Amino acid sequence: MKLLPLALLSLLAVAGSAAAGDYKIDPNHTMVLASWNHMGYSNPSANFRGATGTIHYDEAAPEKSTVEVVIPIDQIDTFVPKLDEHLKSADFFDAQKYPTATFKSTKVTMKDGHLKVLGNLTLHGVTKPVTLKAKLNKVGIAEMMKVPAIGFDASTTISRTAFGISQGVPMIGDEIELRITTEAHGEKK
Repeated sequence: MKLLPLALLSLLAVAGSAAAGDYKIDPNHTMVLASWNHMGYSNPSANFRGATGTIHYDEAAPEKSTVEVVIPIDQIDTFVPKLDEHLKSADFFDAQKYPTATFKSTKVTMKDGHLKVLGNLTLHGVTKPVTLKAKLNKVGIAEMMKVPAIGFDASTTISRTAFGISQGVPMIGDEIELRITTEAHGEKK
């Protein structure tokens, strides 16, 4: 199965209350969730922990916003340790050979308050274009840390076989739904 466009990651801007700025993705408040169909019976999911990266958000001109995300493949967590190990193996992600997935935006558009983040997802050594549908959740000051903060939700569907991960198809679904939620922080002012 293939997951992540991380994209991830994914995020970039709409109307908010912040000037243009750079934010570092907080891996403790970011989830890259992937789900797939298993023989028509169930829709298991996995979380890719530890995503890092940078979001440049421009409130006045969302089309100037960018995102870059790195997702450590060996941090996959399906809540089933044997499945985690199998997914990390050469049958699926081959995490030893391809330890990360990356997403880098190429274009951001906004229409009716919704963002589309177009970019390139590199997974399993293959790079393909991916479009994330994103929603700006909030822009403000993270009260506990007293730093600028921003948060997004994003989603997309990818084909794992397009990235060379074909083990078990069609019994194990080719389509992977990705849901991403992220919080990112700027520098203390």
